[in-house]
This record gives sequence, structure tokens and C-alpha cells, in this order.
Amino acid sequence: MRLPICERKAGKPPDLTRFFKRLLPLVAGLACTLTLATVPAGAQTLQTVRDRGFLICGATNPLPGFAQQDGEGRWSGFDVDLCRGIAAAVLGDADKIEFRSLRGEARFAPLQTGMVDVLTRSGPWTQRRDTLYGAAYTGTAFFDGQAFLVPQSMGVVSAFELDNISVCIIDGGEELERVAEFFFTNQASYTEVPYEDVADLAVAYQAGLCQVVSASGRQLQAIRRALPDPSAHRILPERISKELLGPVVREGDTQWFNIVRWTLFTLINAEEVGITQLNVDSLLAARTPAVRRILGVDGDFGTALGLTPSFMADVLRAVGNYGELYDRHFGPQTGAALLRGQNALWGNGGLLYAAPVR
Repeated sequence: MRLPICERKAGKPPDLTRFFKRLLPLVAGLACTLTLATVPAGAQTLQTVRDRGFLICGATNPLPGFAQQDGEGRWSGFDVDLCRGIAAAVLGDADKIEFRSLRGEARFAPLQTGMVDVLTRSGPWTQRRDTLYGAAYTGTAFFDGQAFLVPQSMGVVSAFELDNISVCIIDGGEELERVAEFFFTNQASYTEVPYEDVADLAVAYQAGLCQVVSASGRQLQAIRRALPDPSAHRILPERISKELLGPVVREGDTQWFNIVRWTLFTLINAEEVGITQLNVDSLLAARTPAVRRILGVDGDFGTALGLTPSFMADVLRAVGNYGELYDRHFGPQTGAALLRGQNALWGNGGLLYAAPVR
């Protein structure tokens, strides 16, 4: 059986010119859509930063050692140096940054809306934060967890020695549960002294209202640095929770994600092979393959990221390696040295590890 065909009355031939004129806008729109779809999403933030001429970094709240301002409003700290390292990688100038303290809980919305290009410190890395808020954690820059601050006069060097003590702690959170579980497991006794805010913990501890404070290691370090004699107090080495902190970028921007990740990895890898801020230029003549790759002497590991082949060397000239950052902001010269602990290199008993450059 033959299929019917469309019938047309005899007369003028169809006006194909008018037909194609109507079709042209649709074809142009489709072509534009396909063109945009081929533009890598990862190029967006990098181009935005370069067009602007400076990098905007954010961190959750000022915290001594991590991010603090001096009397003239200048920012310094571990978070700030991470930001400066990224600026050196992207712009070739570590000083082309604007640093913003995101007080309270406002951190992921400013990132999503483009108010900041990267968060160098946010909430600890969790499954929900990594999947629900349009954010992506690029790696761990600082390992932390709930710990204990004690006076040196107590003569305690380990949390497992604590018994029959009073503990200042934030009320109504997971901290209470962790402390209860810790002392139950170790068959030790303690008395809770709960407070609503971290600032209360510092005041109560200094006034002698409790013998020990339990909070995250970074909060305890801030409390310790504010005491009249920080060296008279010790943060015990054990951590009773797992908290990973590191740079966070917008989800879906693959190129920018990799730029921030490999800036962090550069700091870690450089410490591992002995490249410092002072010797980076002298090591350009080194024969060690790992050193030559990091410094851009052998191989090109920058172009694929949209960066120069020497971007890692630029980062190290600007801020030094990870160990130098850590010592600068948590070392003995701060008056309240914080042991590397988990933040030591993996080869030195710590957890700090980065994928190799090759």
C-alpha cells in the first residue's frame, strides 16, 4: 500500500525566502547555545579574576594564627598566605588580593554568588557541606579536631591522663557528647562546666572556673594566644574528633578547582623535597627530577591549568612551602607554638600528603 502524500493546490510556488528568514533566528540561537556549551565552565573564575585584576578570598571569622588584622587593617595569617599563594599562581603577584572575613554562618552564599572567589577556611569538610551548598573542597590544608587545653602546672602531657577534673565546654552540641564518650571509654571522671560561646570558655578558664577547656584545636590555640602567658598552657596532642579544613571553591568550575588544589599541593610537595622561599631560585639548577618538575624546569604543568609553566615556583617565591607557612603563624616566634601533630608530613608521622607532580 502506498503512503499518502501531501497535496498542494496549483498556483504560485512557495516563498522559500520568507521561510528561511523565519528559520534563521532559530538556527542562530541554536548555534549560540552549542557554542556556549563548548566553553569550559572551568575558565569562568580564572578569567573573572584576571579581568578584575585581583583575587577575592574569604574565611569564616577572624581567628588568631589563621586570619587577623593589625591596627592598620592589614590581614595576616595562615588563611591569608594560602590566598596569597593562589594569587601568585594566577596573577603572578601575591599582593593582588582582597581578603574578607565572613562572620557568622554566611560563607557558602558569598561563594555561590561570586562575592568571593575562594574560601581559604570554612566549616570543616563534611559530606553535606561538600554536596548540598554548591561548594567543592579542594583538599585539606589543616587537620584538626576537638582537643583539651590544660595548664602546664597540671603536669599532664596526654588526654588519657585526665581524671577527676572540671571541663569548660560549649553547651548543647556534639562537643558534650564527645567528651562524655571519651571519659566513659577511659573510665575517668569529670565535671561539665557548660557555656554558650567560645569567648565564655576563655574567660571561665582564665578565672579558674574550670581546670580544662575542650574545643577544636584551632579555637584552643586562639584562647591560649590571648592568655597572659601562653607558654604556661598546653594543648594536649590527642584529638577526639575528625575535622578537615581547606580551600573551598564553587562547584562545577573544574579548572579553578584544579588551580586551587594544585596551589595547595605545591606547598606540601615543596616541603617534602626541600624547596623553600629562600632556595627556590638556586634550585633551578638542581638535578633532582621532582624538584625540576615543581620549579617548571622539566615539563609544563601549568599550561593545562591556564597558568604559566613556572606557576609553582611563583607560589613558593611568594609564600614559601607548607612548613614555612605553618612555622610563620604557629611556630615559636608567635609565643604560643603549636605542634605540627597531624599536620606534619606523611613521612614524619603526620597526615599531610599531596599527589606528586609528574
